Amino acid sequence: MSILIKNGRVVTASETYIADVYTKGEKIVAIGKDLNYDADKVIDATDKLVFPGGIDPHVHLDMPFMGTYSSDDYETGTRAALHGGTTMVIDFILQTQGDTLHNALKTWQGKSKGKAIGDYSYHMAVTDFNDDVAKEVVQMIEEEGISSFKTFMAYKGALMIDDGQMVQLMKVVKKYGGLVTVHATNGDMIDSLIAKNQAEGNMAPIYHYLSQPEVTEAEASGRFADMLEYTGCPGYIVHMTCEGALNAVRKATQRNQKVFVETCTQYLVLDASLYEDNFEGAKWVMSPPLREKKDQAALWSGINQGLVQVVGTDHCPFMWEQKKMGIDDFSKIPNGHPAIEHRMELLFSEGVHKGKISLTKYVEVASTNAAKIFGMYPRKGTLAVGSDADIVIFDPKKEHVISVDTHHMNCDYSGYEGMKITGKTETVILRGQVAIENEECHLKAGNGQFIPRGKTSKTVI
Repeated sequence: MSILIKNGRVVTASETYIADVYTKGEKIVAIGKDLNYDADKVIDATDKLVFPGGIDPHVHLDMPFMGTYSSDDYETGTRAALHGGTTMVIDFILQTQGDTLHNALKTWQGKSKGKAIGDYSYHMAVTDFNDDVAKEVVQMIEEEGISSFKTFMAYKGALMIDDGQMVQLMKVVKKYGGLVTVHATNGDMIDSLIAKNQAEGNMAPIYHYLSQPEVTEAEASGRFADMLEYTGCPGYIVHMTCEGALNAVRKATQRNQKVFVETCTQYLVLDASLYEDNFEGAKWVMSPPLREKKDQAALWSGINQGLVQVVGTDHCPFMWEQKKMGIDDFSKIPNGHPAIEHRMELLFSEGVHKGKISLTKYVEVASTNAAKIFGMYPRKGTLAVGSDADIVIFDPKKEHVISVDTHHMNCDYSGYEGMKITGKTETVILRGQVAIENEECHLKAGNGQFIPRGKTSKTVI
């Protein structure tokens, strides 16, 4: 079908202007003033913002973790993402230690094919690096369209690789044009603090936070940056939470090194005071944990300074009964919270509406930079002739309240319950099809496509 969007304020990562947008099939065909096309559907976007569909490069759908599974699968998770204006996600495949990357890929393909409503791709988490896995890494890049490889500096015995393996992985990934991403926290320090608190009988959720002090993230972030410098590999730190970690990256810039950084909406708008409410604090048990007000200020500044390039979610929801697995021991609370639906609206309300970031910076960190860093630009992440017609029509003035009663995520509580925000996703178009309109999803399971990815774009700022 063809769609003509009239009179909206088009926003990209570099400019804003009033224009019409015409799409036909899956692509954007024309952008300009007073376009004269006979379209199947005409949308009046007067007084609305028109920007590229959001890209959330950090989600965990139907993921096995801590003896259970995250409660959103590819159908419910990508539907909720679309409701919030996110048209594409990148999920994490987890290699089982002792098994192959290809077997892990098959498992995740089984989770996603025929179920995803929005578009998706994968990062490959390497949890057991050796010579055979090194060959598979090359195959993932060259044959499967998976060019980013997740590593963990924590979760020893399940996900963590040591620094020697990390360096060898970086060398292979650099040679073949990929990117290494990292969960940058010092797992040994954290494990010792968890054991100390357990021995002292400190079992409430707040001790999850107290067992992961800022230094554990700052040290690991600096160490990761040093290994990248040594190998020459491009790298990306996921879910950065704190000033200390950001300063480690800032220090790396003094030697003209570029380390890509992602933060998440929760670290920009929530803080560690939420852990004070007895077991209610389990709703916000995630790793790394929520931090302090000063860290929020540092991260917003980091976005404006170009030190933080991407805002994701680390969406990993669990039902309240699943969270209760740790009611007597904080270390057994499944880590994660529901966020995929609210990223675009929260970032607009707390960032643009409150004057912390510009409209162009908003599009940059919510969509464009992820497309560039993860090898999808300009197919994804921008409004341009020839790009996929992934488009959000957004009402910047509409106020609404976040609640479990109205969200679409498969989770029986909200981490943002009762929060009043300004700015609402109104219409979402995915590859030229109306996905969300009048708060209803018009696409079915299986509509989502796997998007193969290439190298990190040379145009990333």
